[in-house]
Amino acid sequence: MSFQVPITISEAMENIENHYYLLPAIQREFVWNYEKVERLFDSIMQNYPISSFLFWRIEGETKNRYKYYSFLKEYRELFRTQSDEFGTEGLHDFYAVLDGQQRLTSLYIGLKGSYAHKKPRVFWKDTEDNIPTRYLYLNIESAVSNQEDGRIYDFRFLTLDEFEFDSGHKKWFKVGKILDLKDNFEFNKYLDTYGYKDSEFTYKALSTLHNVIHSKQLINYFLEKEQNIEKALNIFIRINSGGEPLDYSDLLISIAIAHWENLDAKKEFQKLIESIRDEGFFITKDFILRVYLVLHSDNIKFRVSNFQADSAKQFEEKWDEIKSVIKTSFALLRSFGFTENTLTSKNAIIPIIYYLYHKDIYKDFVKSKLMQSDRRIIQRWINLVLLQRVFGRSSDTILSLLRNVIKSYLSLPWFPYEETVSKLIDSGYISTDEKYLSEILYTQKDDNYTFSILSLLYPHLDYKNNDFHKDHIHPESCFNINHLTNIGITNDDDIKFYLDKNHYNSILNLQLIDSRENESKKDKTLVDWVTKENIDIQKQLIPNCLRIEDFKIFIEQRKTLLLKKLKDIL
Repeated sequence: MSFQVPITISEAMENIENHYYLLPAIQREFVWNYEKVERLFDSIMQNYPISSFLFWRIEGETKNRYKYYSFLKEYRELFRTQSDEFGTEGLHDFYAVLDGQQRLTSLYIGLKGSYAHKKPRVFWKDTEDNIPTRYLYLNIESAVSNQEDGRIYDFRFLTLDEFEFDSGHKKWFKVGKILDLKDNFEFNKYLDTYGYKDSEFTYKALSTLHNVIHSKQLINYFLEKEQNIEKALNIFIRINSGGEPLDYSDLLISIAIAHWENLDAKKEFQKLIESIRDEGFFITKDFILRVYLVLHSDNIKFRVSNFQADSAKQFEEKWDEIKSVIKTSFALLRSFGFTENTLTSKNAIIPIIYYLYHKDIYKDFVKSKLMQSDRRIIQRWINLVLLQRVFGRSSDTILSLLRNVIKSYLSLPWFPYEETVSKLIDSGYISTDEKYLSEILYTQKDDNYTFSILSLLYPHLDYKNNDFHKDHIHPESCFNINHLTNIGITNDDDIKFYLDKNHYNSILNLQLIDSRENESKKDKTLVDWVTKENIDIQKQLIPNCLRIEDFKIFIEQRKTLLLKKLKDIL
């Protein structure tokens, strides 16, 4: 890798136009907002450094071995953010941009293209009324009125209507026009024709723009010549620790994309993410990659070596199945009553995905009556590992451990609940210690883990239709000074016990009941509700001491009752 003779911005733009500069598949979409593009042009005008670039010279077979993309020219917020693939068969040798994509694309859009962004207070709709096309202009009448952010030159993306309304060419100069005025004679003739030399600021602004685009060699770049994709990827990973943040999963996805032949992995990943979002959950690219590794790789760590040509090819070949089982698994979790908040670890789903995938039972699993018992076992398992916070530690180690157990027991007609739990207990990931289980019972009503605990304790409810409520057994309205005084609770220690949230607002005083029962209960005292509605207190895990005056005894007995239930589950 060596430093090359710098070139001008206009030369760089010609190289983009003539496809001498392309983007390798490892690059992601353009992400700069319009204000950042405007500030880049101001920085160039003020002689601020814009950092160096890194290009990789593509020759011979390397041109046809991987995917490359042209630069984005006409950006439309949300609707047109990705570059088009560019066929390189028969193309002259070219340069792949490893570092500087965002800056070069910004320059290209500002000088050659357009930037359409949504108007405020309108819907996301791909129309000119909602997302109008804008071109970059320079205010040649005056400097920035408020220079607190260090800007001097007023660059703005304007619609044609905004341009014409605001004094037209008298105030605004379309920045891309400067490319047509490369020759100094033609440039000066243009200034004379429009009287631009009459104003010192106008003359200086346009002369500076002409100079930084056509004369100053501002594109400083290093060049890598070796035709080695692995070296290029390693360089890319190292240099992308700064600049526009690019996380490790982005890089791994990019590596996988470089080897996919028939599908656009970026689009496929995004469609899957949106599909899961429609189920009410949010997943990341990291999650999708980890699922693939657990399903098909001996080593599940996030390493470049796990996404070479063979594994990436397998990833693409198995994509439809992987995508389908991920969708099924989240639909299954939704049928268990989980939401984005109560599903406290996405990694906890991956062993379920592995089971459904390698048993090849995911297609009708959520609705099949034959699978009802298996669903209940999985429901109990997911609640248990979540409340025990199994995945709060080294997820790679735990996923490998669980994968090995499930793999060993795939011949069972159901999910290996006992086998996995036993292994987690033996490995110290699940605690059966009574002190730990007691602490779980003090979890508060609005805690994200509360649902998993109560769901374990009340497995009989209709979670599929979300027909359940978290409910205080003794109504919350009972726990205030006035009410306690009225029923004769006046001792300071007793009042302190009653008003302690660890007692009245924790699992010890919470239950899950179906919505119909909760509507009938409302603020009834526990005695009234149980007697009038004929409630099965054994089923609801309620001790037979129902009066609020006996709340201390109630808490003591319910704790014993729930501890026994949790131990039975384990």
